Amino acid sequence: MPDESTALWVDDYLDHLKVERGLSRNTLEAYAHDLAVFHAHLDAQGRTLGDAGIEDIAGFLDALRSRSVGGRSQARYLSALRGLFRYLRSERRVAADPTELLDSPKKRPGLPVVLTRDDVSRLLAAPTLSTPLGLRDAAMLYTMYASGLRVSELVGLRLSGLSLDRGLLCVTGKGDKQRLVPIGDAAVAKITAYLEGVRGKWAQPDEACVFVTPRGRGMTRQAFWLLIRKHALSAGIVKALSPHKLRHSFATHLLEGGADLRAVQTMLGHADISTTQVYTHVMGDHLRAVHQRYHPRG
Repeated sequence: MPDESTALWVDDYLDHLKVERGLSRNTLEAYAHDLAVFHAHLDAQGRTLGDAGIEDIAGFLDALRSRSVGGRSQARYLSALRGLFRYLRSERRVAADPTELLDSPKKRPGLPVVLTRDDVSRLLAAPTLSTPLGLRDAAMLYTMYASGLRVSELVGLRLSGLSLDRGLLCVTGKGDKQRLVPIGDAAVAKITAYLEGVRGKWAQPDEACVFVTPRGRGMTRQAFWLLIRKHALSAGIVKALSPHKLRHSFATHLLEGGADLRAVQTMLGHADISTTQVYTHVMGDHLRAVHQRYHPRG
């Protein structure tokens, strides 16, 4: 069997995910990356998808472990391979699914890392508001913390999704599902200042994204990652910071303030309440402190 069949079959599977299942571009890119890593592993072993067996999959997972890839990431790779081989079997391109007898690597139950309220205050105050870049960065940071958006949702936010007079954002999340997310007056003020003072001068006429670069085009996820790291350093925040940790902080601070778990689930865009429940573990110390302070036998 010619080796190019491996790349062709992977491309067919990705097309299937895009057309038949309607997965988002970011999800497709993640699948493509993981399957490309597996393809490279097979190439190095002189193997193809057509003759891959359980030993090849197990060897691939061992190779990941040897590169210190964690259990959670290993499980993600295996999930991508399960989907691929189920598709190839349904298309009668392989006779058996070599992933069927493999257990998923154990995931460590990691808890979200969150910022303190003081850390958040210093981060939000870091951009210099006397510059166009500072106005844009402040608007993005305030929006992220006020809404708990995923970074892809933040950079993909469109002008048509702004309802600033009502304090709402219309966001397109995973699976192209839309949801309404409230934001506070502080974030509305920062977005308004950016729109009035910066975006009109920078944005290309056909650009629909809210947040743009000086070249007039939408921001990338990588650009916002660098932006948040830069401002964290200038704010004196020593812990490694990522956009997702700001999302974690949004959810945790809401729950600490008494927000309903279902409401937080809706704002985060989680399809399953169990995904949101991880934040209740982060709140353990806070709840114990409240109990000790207010309970007569605390």
